[in-house]
Formats: sequence, C-alpha cells, structure tokens
Amino acid sequence: MPVLAEDSGSIEQRARRSGGREARRAMRAAPLADDVRPIRAGMEGGRLGVLSGNDLERIHEAVLTVLETVGFANAIPSCIEALTRVGADYGADGRIRFPRNLVLETIRNAPRQFTLYGQDPKHDMLVQGKKVHYGTAGAAVHVVDVEKREYRESLLQDIYDAARIVDLMDNIHFFQRPMVPRDMVDPLDMDFNTLYACVTGTTKHVGTSFTVRENVAPALEMLYAIAGGEENFRARPFVSNSNCFVVPPMKFAEDACGVLEACVEGGIPILLLSAGQAGATAPAAIAGAVVQAVAEVLAGLVYVNALKPGHPAIFGTWPFVSDLRTGAMSGGSGEQALLTSACAQMAQFYDLPGGSAAGMADSKMPDIQAGYEKGITNVMAGLSGLNLVYESAGMHASLLGFCLESLIIDNDMLGQCLRCVRGIEVSDAALSVDSITDVCLNGPGHYLGHAQTLKLMQTEYFYPAIADRFSPKEWVEKGRPDILERAITEKRRILSTHFPRHVGKAVDERLRARFENIHLPRGAMGY
Repeated sequence: MPVLAEDSGSIEQRARRSGGREARRAMRAAPLADDVRPIRAGMEGGRLGVLSGNDLERIHEAVLTVLETVGFANAIPSCIEALTRVGADYGADGRIRFPRNLVLETIRNAPRQFTLYGQDPKHDMLVQGKKVHYGTAGAAVHVVDVEKREYRESLLQDIYDAARIVDLMDNIHFFQRPMVPRDMVDPLDMDFNTLYACVTGTTKHVGTSFTVRENVAPALEMLYAIAGGEENFRARPFVSNSNCFVVPPMKFAEDACGVLEACVEGGIPILLLSAGQAGATAPAAIAGAVVQAVAEVLAGLVYVNALKPGHPAIFGTWPFVSDLRTGAMSGGSGEQALLTSACAQMAQFYDLPGGSAAGMADSKMPDIQAGYEKGITNVMAGLSGLNLVYESAGMHASLLGFCLESLIIDNDMLGQCLRCVRGIEVSDAALSVDSITDVCLNGPGHYLGHAQTLKLMQTEYFYPAIADRFSPKEWVEKGRPDILERAITEKRRILSTHFPRHVGKAVDERLRARFENIHLPRGAMGY
C-alpha cells in the first residue's frame, strides 16, 4: 500500500521527535560544570521585597530608639567592660544602652562579606549581598520515624547520619547541627560529640553550639588538630558558632555570652542569633517583632566588634511566630515567611551578611502540609535574597522533630526554590525570535529536537532527583511509587555506602587517644 504524503510527514515528525528524544537523553546524562548548572550555591536573590524603602527606614529608626532608650539587661562583667570601652552606657538600673552613633559606626565598620569555609574548598560559601545558601539547623529532640509513623528520641548516631546525607545533597549547602543527642547526658560530652559527629560526617561548612564557655577549649583543640594546626583553622575556619547570646526581650544570656567571647578568641565565626517568638517573647505585631530582633542582633554586633573589630559575624535575626490561639510555635505559617523575608531585607539595608530561618514545618510528617509550609517559607526567603537560610531542610513539628528522609525530599524542593531565585534571563537569544522563525517557517512545527532546546535543557531547567514526573500510565507500570518510599530507599542506600574519610584515620586515632569521651563507635562510621 503506498504511503500517503501526510503519513510520510507523520513518519518524519516521529523520526525527528525520536532523534530529539535520544539527543535529550544524551544531554541529560552528560555531567555539567558548576558554572553552567541551572542552580548552585550563592545564586543572587532579592527579587522579592515585602518591605518598602520607607518601611525599612522606619524600622531602622525604631531600632536605634530601642537600643538607645531601653537597652539590655543581665550583661556579664566582661561584656560590660567590652561595651562600655567602645562607648555604650551602663546605667544605674543595670541596663546597657547603645548610643546611636556607636551602633551606626559599628555597622559602617563591620565586614560586608566573608567566606564560610568547608573542609573541602568546593563547599566554600561567600556570604555577601543577596547571595542565597540553604542549610540545616535546629535543636530537635526527636527523630521522625516515617515507617512507623512515630517519634523517638534523637541520638548521636542520627546527627552523624544526617551529616552524611547532607554531604551528598547538592542543594543543601551547609550543615548546622539539627538535633541534640539525647543519649549524651553530660553537657561537655554533648557539645564535643555533636561537633565531632558533624565535622566527620560532612565536608561542608558546619555550625554548632556550646553550652558553656569551658566547653569551647576542647572543641577548638579538636578543630585545630583536624585542620592541621591552629594557624590553618584560623585561616579557613570550617565551623561557626550558633550563639543565642540574647534572651528575648532584650536581655543578655550569660552562659552564651561566655561562649561568644571564647569563640571570638578562638577564631570561630559567630551567628548572632535572636529568636524571639512573636506574641510571647517578642511583639505580636510583625513589624515590632522585626524591630526587636534587629535591635538585639545589632547589640550583639557591637559586642563582637568590641571584642575583635572585623570578626566575622552573621546578622542572625530569627523571630518566630506563635499561633496566638494556643501559644504554640507556627514555623510553617505565612506570617513566618513574612518575618524571615523582612529580616533578609534588613540585613541588606545594613549591607551585612544575614541569616534567618525558614522551612520549619509544623506538620509532624513529610506530607502535603509539610510540603506547602516548607516550599512557601523557603522560596520567599530565597527570593528575598537571604544569605543563609537555616533550618530549611529536614525539620518538622515546629523544630521538635527531624526527619532523615525529609533531607532527601527537601533537597528536591530546595532545587525548585533555587530555580525561582535564579529568575528569568531576558536576552536577545532568550527571546527566541530566531528559534520561533526557524521552527514555524522551516521546521517541523515543534521544538523537541531543536538546537536551542538541546542547548538549554540542562542549563535552563532543574530536574528533581526523586520527585514523580511520570505520566499516570508510567506511574502505574512502575508500581505506583510514592516519594516517601523513594526517599526511604535513597536514605538506606546512602547510610549503607557513604562514609566520608576527609578526616584521616591517623588523625581520628589521635583524637580518640586524646579525648576519651568520643562516643561515636568506629563501627558506626564504616570502619
């Protein structure tokens, strides 16, 4: 039977589509250099502004007023000495107040940028302007067991396992301790072993906390040994201190201030963290919560620069939200998204490296609620140009639970957020007039195998690793896969195969000989 012209065209079109499909598959398999990947760490955000220019100025003026007239209570003697030496006023009522000229001078002289280093230089993060990085953080006391649908206490092994997973997640750029090890009773054991589990589990930048000043010295000794000497660590500090130096509203936290001073002296960058809860320890008005958080962090900035001018300090405004009906935290709320975005804008207003929190789902499991809560808060933080988005992956139950499977799911979600952060390129080539002309006048009437499509399919588009994009028919043929099932499978694969060895065996043996309180068994580390 002769082939009709339209059949011939149909065959030709199918051939072109097939050729395009094969070409696209080949392109998809080819590795991409970091500088042409569609998304990467440090992409420029800032396309979203929840505050106007006038709003920013009014918040700034309110901040200066509060610092000058209300001030801070409960300063330890060394804090009083450092702050009064640079011009703060210590009143008869025991409160330290900050003249506006002192605050403004500190802002002018503080670093505009610095690098948070990884143990592997490929994970170094330049923190400045509107460059966006996503990472973990928190102090969850439970692990979410998704297979049993229950919560259990978090253990030291869980911290190490979380670090190992993050080590392989492209879109989670740093690892700050997300849980506390409930099997560590002594505070020194807890601080030291938490840090050990983090720095041996990932080559990315690590954030950690210390309970009291005395716990910093052994940690520094360990870090200096891993770095190959104190000088090497000071040149490339791969750990920062998450420091809640303030107890909102407007009081210094005495133990944390001692930790801050020891970390500054030891060469550790500081995350100046103010975590008031709107309606509880901060004003219920969103603008008022921002004012208090900014005032508290700027007081900390004065403190750090009084100790060591120019020391790297992150503008860590972390105001949280309460459900005012119950008083419970609501970290996945729209109000939280607004607060975090406003804090990002205030950091840019002062041109200071900033960090805040997003992704703190109220949902107890990695479900639909967790997805929309994390997606909304994380994408708004990124679009606002927040430099360091803490708690962006793995968190549930308003920071009370942490889920290893969610790290893998959230890595996909953060990839989508970063693609939104990147935005739309509008250039002569991107406007595609030549491509439209070619396809419509000369080509097959579609772009499936077009040169532009093949060129842009990897550099313009993000492809999730485990999310489902099958057709319904394919989905049924593949056994109706569930994203949580795929995350469980991937978690098991990583934890059975990925044991980082960047801290060499000889160094680890010396650490274990020096510190008898290392509790993570070598067998749990794949040895």
